[in-house]
Amino acid sequence: MSDSSLLFMAGTNAVEEQRARWERKRSRTAKELLETEHKYLEQLDLVVTFFVTILKAKGTLKPAVLETIFGPLESIHSASHVLSLHLERGNLGPGLENFCQNLELYGHYAENLEQANKTLKEQLRKNKSFRRFKKLQETRPQFRGKKLEDLLPLPLQRLHQYKHFLRDLLENTSPDSAEYQKLAKAVKSVSEVSRWVQDIIHKRENSLQLLRVQKMLKGQKTQVFTPGRWYIREGWLLVVPSKGEELKRRMFFLFSDILIATKPCHPLHPLNSNKLACQAVYPLHQCVVDKVFGHTQSQGGLLSLSFPHKTLLLMSSDQQDINDWYQSLTAAVRQLKA
Repeated sequence: MSDSSLLFMAGTNAVEEQRARWERKRSRTAKELLETEHKYLEQLDLVVTFFVTILKAKGTLKPAVLETIFGPLESIHSASHVLSLHLERGNLGPGLENFCQNLELYGHYAENLEQANKTLKEQLRKNKSFRRFKKLQETRPQFRGKKLEDLLPLPLQRLHQYKHFLRDLLENTSPDSAEYQKLAKAVKSVSEVSRWVQDIIHKRENSLQLLRVQKMLKGQKTQVFTPGRWYIREGWLLVVPSKGEELKRRMFFLFSDILIATKPCHPLHPLNSNKLACQAVYPLHQCVVDKVFGHTQSQGGLLSLSFPHKTLLLMSSDQQDINDWYQSLTAAVRQLKA
């Protein structure tokens, strides 16, 4: 046998071995996807069977309230049931193709979840019969100690898992395969909806941060909660006065468009002893940030923040802290001027 024939056979064997590895990994991932889909479906079943269906029949909650708490959960449950049937039969491509048509339900579910949680808390406070019903259902052995509040976020957790499962399947599917294009389309669709959901969560977390800071400040003169504003960081820094006075310790709050300087209210104040008084609000679009010292492995550092009518010198004895502030401030200013 010639050398070229041996090389050809070796190349063919290598390709076959690679395909066999792909197939093994793909089979493992498909099996895990099906097993976890069954567990997910079981948990959705608990909510649909023991809450949604019975509450509809009993009329314990008004239809509009029921819709607010559970959103499109029944439709998500149906889509998951159909997907699991396809996976059981080995129809991965058609199953995912059908499932992707229902992916928007997850985005709508995420948009509704904050209001769902508020309404649930409200009903538990006001509606005695619903409170009793919920407690009774959660004591059923099928719930295994889980509460309704533990089960409602499941679709968003599952969406994150879908993204990883589908990427693994795509990576271990031959591009020549009939299912490759369907898998690639499914990965794209799940990634898009996942980004949509992450954006909703990010905005919600930001709103909570803005509200938290607003509550920390004395009075309502400084409006923290403004559309388009993003919370970045907060912390204590020392302000170096222009004249030979003592260093002043101040709490700073950095947002995407402003920097707020505050100081604690008097500890004996009858109303505001645990609050902060706003000292100044600095607009970042007119700010120039410089690091005066703290470039080397020294103790701490000093930042200079130049505004049209004022220069602010901020100091910290912690060099990592001053470096983090420098990076956060320069990034915020750069983003505003972009």
